[in-house]
Amino acid sequence: MGNYIKDIRALVGHRPLIYGAGSVIIENEDGQILLGKRTDNHLWGYSGGGMELGETVEECARRELREEMGLEADELELFCVHSGEEAHMIYPNQDEVYYLEVIYICRRYRGEIRRQEEELEDIRFFSPEEIRMDMISPSIRKVMREYLQSRGAAV
Repeated sequence: MGNYIKDIRALVGHRPLIYGAGSVIIENEDGQILLGKRTDNHLWGYSGGGMELGETVEECARRELREEMGLEADELELFCVHSGEEAHMIYPNQDEVYYLEVIYICRRYRGEIRRQEEELEDIRFFSPEEIRMDMISPSIRKVMREYLQSRGAAV
């Protein structure tokens, strides 16, 4: 997390926060989805994270994609907004957040795929049929379910 959330955490400790976030679901030309395996819970998810002060949601989504997966988004298409109980997360250090997350789909991107080692232990493309909800980080399962259903995959 960036300096903003660290500064807030210094004041409020582990108490729940509402936290704005931007995320990107990458699709390649074969219709596969790029996912990263998180170092904190060892489950898979798309690129995304919290906004910094003064940053737009789209800027946040682009920055997180670049930082976490090494890619630059050429075009972003709004997919959905995710919030509420299903966007709740308690990190292993007990920090608690309720994300207000804006998720984009990106089919045109450039760069070399590389994982941010502090946050991702693995990164790879999956076909929609390979993705099971028990392998997905709990706070984004609803989004992944909706995304896969929009692609016609059985969930």
